[in-house]
Amino acid sequence: MAKSERSYFILDVFTDEAFAGNQLAVLPDADGLSDEQMQTIAREFNFSETVFVCKPENAAHSASLRIFTPAYELPFAGHPTVGTAVLLGFLRFPDLEGNQNCVMLLEEKVGRIRAKVKIKPNRVGKAVFEVPKLSKPFTIQLGSKDEIAAALGLHIRDIGFENHVPTAYSTGVPFVMVPVRNLDAMRRARPVMASWNTAFGSHEHNDAYLYTRETLRHSSSFHARMFAPGMGIVEDPATGSAAAAFAGVICQFDKPGQGSHRFSLEQGFEMGRPSIIELEIEVSDGRLTNEYVGGSVVLVSEGKLYI
Repeated sequence: MAKSERSYFILDVFTDEAFAGNQLAVLPDADGLSDEQMQTIAREFNFSETVFVCKPENAAHSASLRIFTPAYELPFAGHPTVGTAVLLGFLRFPDLEGNQNCVMLLEEKVGRIRAKVKIKPNRVGKAVFEVPKLSKPFTIQLGSKDEIAAALGLHIRDIGFENHVPTAYSTGVPFVMVPVRNLDAMRRARPVMASWNTAFGSHEHNDAYLYTRETLRHSSSFHARMFAPGMGIVEDPATGSAAAAFAGVICQFDKPGQGSHRFSLEQGFEMGRPSIIELEIEVSDGRLTNEYVGGSVVLVSEGKLYI
């Protein structure tokens, strides 16, 4: 049987420098691929996510996105949304002589997502999107502090700081949010699989997002790591959907006042892939009313797949 040819692009997301941030593979013309083929291709790239761009159901929208980890499909993810929005801008304006602003309306399984995009002639861009579902508590049977510490190779005294305790939040993909005392404990953290399901559950979304207020960069608000063995990802260098869910943590424990608040989240430094995720939240009458996630993107390479 003759093989078809499909273009793909590799981008680094949540960074303005190549070979940092979170790697993303995007196939911009994926119509006609089966679910099984998409999953196989995602496993072949073996990045935290691979995006398959299809024609939108609504002709007024920019594209429909299918997002796969090496293990299964996601209804929503942050760095694929940011990276694909910027790539579509590159493809729409291939001969830039100056900066170009545009808007992408993307269909994902979680709903329609509006992304503001700025692209530059040097194949660097930036996208900010409005999170389609606000962060909400996610019901999960969490282990004790002792069990959570054991699953992360830490001591019980390393878990929690100030009034922050482990919780779970979701904007479409749930994450267990684990406050860690300081950067030293964060560096020592590692998944201990023999204890993992006891602490975080045996379902596919037993992901642990670790965060601490102590940071490496003065401009950062929090330092984070994310372990996701259920997704087929030992550690993720930058997790936009977790950053979106983290808005709920900020509102629960830090109780920001009325108005707009911006946070810079650093992640991936322990992996040698430093990433910066921008999170903006709007609060009214003590409630989270809007949230936005954004960051920079670098186009690294392109090629062909023969399927």
